[in-house]
Amino acid sequence: MVDDRRRGRRSRRVNPKDTKVTTDTGNNKGTRTSSGTSAGVRLFLSIVSFAVIAAFPSSAHAQIFETFGIRAQGMGGAFVALADDATASWWNPAGIASVALFNSSVEYDHGNPSEMQARAIALGVPSLVLSYYRLPLSGIRPVGSTVPNPPGRQDLGVLSVFGSTVGQSIGNHLVIASTLKLLRGADDFRGDLDIGAMVRGGHARFGVSVKNVSKPTFGSGADAVELSRQVRVGAAFTSDSNGPSDVSITVDADLTKSGTIAGDERHLAAGAELWAPNRRIAVRGGLAVNTVGDVRRSTSGGLSLALGRRTYFDGQITGGSDDTRRGWSAGLRVTY
Repeated sequence: MVDDRRRGRRSRRVNPKDTKVTTDTGNNKGTRTSSGTSAGVRLFLSIVSFAVIAAFPSSAHAQIFETFGIRAQGMGGAFVALADDATASWWNPAGIASVALFNSSVEYDHGNPSEMQARAIALGVPSLVLSYYRLPLSGIRPVGSTVPNPPGRQDLGVLSVFGSTVGQSIGNHLVIASTLKLLRGADDFRGDLDIGAMVRGGHARFGVSVKNVSKPTFGSGADAVELSRQVRVGAAFTSDSNGPSDVSITVDADLTKSGTIAGDERHLAAGAELWAPNRRIAVRGGLAVNTVGDVRRSTSGGLSLALGRRTYFDGQITGGSDDTRRGWSAGLRVTY
């Protein structure tokens, strides 16, 4: 299992007898072991694996990444490389390595398309995140439909997603993780898997996340919907290389398209988060653009307010010409 960053990397699989190579780390001299080369090989193989999975796309009929995660939404939907709270179970399972000793969140999301309402709850500890997400199936384009929101479609109810996220550190910088999911929609039960990887080096972080690996389908006939495979990559710069950062700057890009009732979506997003020195308030902002067809843009803003020593109110609002992104969300988060 991955270790929490606040407890150190005591379970690193690094042989202390590895050959040391001197490197320049600014004003101080540091060392790195030859295991860095091995980690690089593992990273390369992991990226190749993700690329192989992404290389067999089908017409995408899925919920978008930005459906959940108040902090992520407030940063324009750029969170794959940051993902340092319990919503890592949705955004990038490998973010479990950055979850605090205890992190929980409850959120309510209200979107403009079809007045979409979604709810989520997630509970995380250093080696495990348990999550539940609930969203309407009516927000997902039916299989075979070529137009948004086809006429005569009946509401299929809600999609419930129960998840369990675990991961493994590989060397000093790489984490591979997965979320095992049990899904229920249109009176059908399906099993599925999300996988993710994250690399940390100093103040830089890089992530990749693959959702809906098995592409489960719910319903039948004209109303059938498929949660097709989605792949997103991201990069982040943080002001602190070890613990919670006061400043984070993030960028995300979809590698696949998602079919929604508003049309196909493939997002490019950027955002930032700034915490006050006492960490009692944070502000966020972000921009995103849909790169499929007519360009549609969205702008986001959000904040966190400390209600107690470890309890925060989170909120965000998103506007713009991208119908799938417009909306607001609010929730509570507890972290230790």
